Amino acid sequence: MPLALVPASRARSRSFLLVGSLAAIAVLGLAGCSAEPTPEATPDATATAAPTDAATDEPTAEPTPSIEPGTPITIDCETLLTPQDIYDFNPNVSTDPGFEPAEGSLAALALADNGIACGYLHQTSNELMNFALSQPSPEQLTLALNAAAASSTPVPTYGTPPAVNGFFDPKSGEVQVFTPTYWLSATSTMFFEPGDAQTLVNAALSHLPE
Repeated sequence: MPLALVPASRARSRSFLLVGSLAAIAVLGLAGCSAEPTPEATPDATATAAPTDAATDEPTAEPTPSIEPGTPITIDCETLLTPQDIYDFNPNVSTDPGFEPAEGSLAALALADNGIACGYLHQTSNELMNFALSQPSPEQLTLALNAAAASSTPVPTYGTPPAVNGFFDPKSGEVQVFTPTYWLSATSTMFFEPGDAQTLVNAALSHLPE
């Protein structure tokens, strides 16, 4: 028996169904092969701060200006004031073997600045006297001269400025004499007025090193 022929319209309908099914399968296959989307990079939750120079320079103390030392004095006490000079001043006065300058005194300052300090003792009254000589730096000599001028009374009889500037403080019996090079000082309770030390000042100035 011959096969029954399939109507053309039914054949076309089956073809459309087949093509549609294949197309759907192809679409599903392509969808299954697509790469998963790459997640976008997200900024770190905590940002790392750029390093900063937290160290701060601590303030440094200003350097203390150094004081230029004085030139060493090359003469001794018996040259500054000879035994005859002391005798002419007062026969009862002689060298004090136990002399030590008081801290902060002009004699102590002279010793600290490469100078000399000479002590004398009245053998009857035990009164003390000292003479000191130093050769400070020009700057220190000027400072000392200005300080003496501000605190003491000028004494023209000790010498004529600017070659010699003399001062006397009656409260302390303190003598200060300045030349362009040297600082001569003396202190004693035997000095009540400038004239009491006049002969010794004259003698000491005449013996200063050249």
